[in-house]
Amino acid sequence: MKNDNFSSSSTDELDTVPDTSSPAYAGRHPLTRAFDKFASLVTRWAGSPAAFCMAVLTVVAWVVTGPMFHYSDGWQLVINTGTTVVTFLMVFLIQQSQNKDSVALHLKLNELLSSHRAASNQLIGIEDASEEELRRLAAAYLRLSTKQTGEVAAPAPDELSPAETAVQRAANGG
Repeated sequence: MKNDNFSSSSTDELDTVPDTSSPAYAGRHPLTRAFDKFASLVTRWAGSPAAFCMAVLTVVAWVVTGPMFHYSDGWQLVINTGTTVVTFLMVFLIQQSQNKDSVALHLKLNELLSSHRAASNQLIGIEDASEEELRRLAAAYLRLSTKQTGEVAAPAPDELSPAETAVQRAANGG
């Protein structure tokens, strides 16, 4: 079931899985798969105690060599350039791993939503909604949570998105 209110760049019929050309999804192309494996390997290693120790030892070695190079501009440039290059490259590798993790998490949540009878299937693929649509949906859930205490009045039905309508239906037990 396609929800026209939420735009999506996906190509599958449910519009929930990103296009295979997306960096968030390793497609059939060997280069994409190789980059995905490399990014996963590097980000796992970069978060390890061994990587941290290597970084500390590098900084200690740089500090110790300071007197030998008379704390020159070249000596400072070595650490500045090295850290800048490593940081620049790590941004892309970490982002690839985060994109993959995000897709996996969304797929797991989609599975939970689709397997529960009372859940609104209109929330599957909600990650592709605009920020305004997400804020409206969050407000609908806030209204739902405060409905029990009667603190917030419900909006008119013509002001609701399909997902918000599903939230209200669930609140009313139907």
